[in-house]
Amino acid sequence: MRSADLHYGLPPELIAQRPVEPRDASRLLVYRRATGEIRHRVFGRLPLELTSELAVVNDTRVVPARLRVRRDTGGAAEILLVERLDGDGLWEALARPSRKLRAGDRLGPVELVASLGEGRWHVRVSGEPAGEMPLPPYIDVPLDDPARYQTVYAAVAGSAAAPTAGLHFTPELLSRLDVERVTLDVGLDTFRPLTADTLEEHVLHGERYRVERAAWQRIAAAERVLAVGTTSLRVLETVTRTGELSGRTRLFVTPGFEFRRVDALLTNFHLPRSTLLALVMAFAGVEETRELYRLAIEERYRFYSFGDAMLIL
Repeated sequence: MRSADLHYGLPPELIAQRPVEPRDASRLLVYRRATGEIRHRVFGRLPLELTSELAVVNDTRVVPARLRVRRDTGGAAEILLVERLDGDGLWEALARPSRKLRAGDRLGPVELVASLGEGRWHVRVSGEPAGEMPLPPYIDVPLDDPARYQTVYAAVAGSAAAPTAGLHFTPELLSRLDVERVTLDVGLDTFRPLTADTLEEHVLHGERYRVERAAWQRIAAAERVLAVGTTSLRVLETVTRTGELSGRTRLFVTPGFEFRRVDALLTNFHLPRSTLLALVMAFAGVEETRELYRLAIEERYRFYSFGDAMLIL
């Protein structure tokens, strides 16, 4: 599949700059694959759209991973922590301006250990990260409350980005669903735009995941499973294929993929030319997804991390 096939035009004003209040007041586009039926709902009505689904959420917590620091020359630099590599402060990170940085440099609490190329570094951080929330670059409005870029069920810190489909849940709404948890530490590669001409040429570096045995037993036995977000889906389909309850997943879901455990998907609206949009096309159908996105734009849905959601049944 050509990367160009995942392109669509989006009016800039539909890129959500702030989350709605309350969380479950966002809109929800409901699509039933079996009938082609489409409904427009409020997210708080999600339980009314479900039947016997076990909702599986990704309970990772976003790290305050954007560190603004100064070089010895006084010039500004920025370190974005992507993945914790050990318990001694070693991280993989993105650093800029990378061409002006050298291994051994000390930038506040950060020591540059080794360059990996393309702006990626191994760095060592003193103590726990205490930077800013790593909001995506298309959000240019400061976030008043950092907690709004965390799900209400976020647990162990480890992600460089939020599993955004979960941002719509309130504790009260969550209590009305049958819920199980998995964990995938969201990295930036999931969101990185496709640069190759075809999907087949794109390589995912992988993300760490873990699932408790008791949780997997419930998931495996469930009549139907709702993946809350693309990250939850990748964990579920990875464990179904490998039987491994922890590790790294490099599962790249593209059209033609055979889904073995996920029966329904809850997801936000994704960037063009992204692996996440390819995943949605694999689940809902290529032409069907194009039509759903066209309709969402026509109906003025809000897009991306703080935007509205879509439920595919």
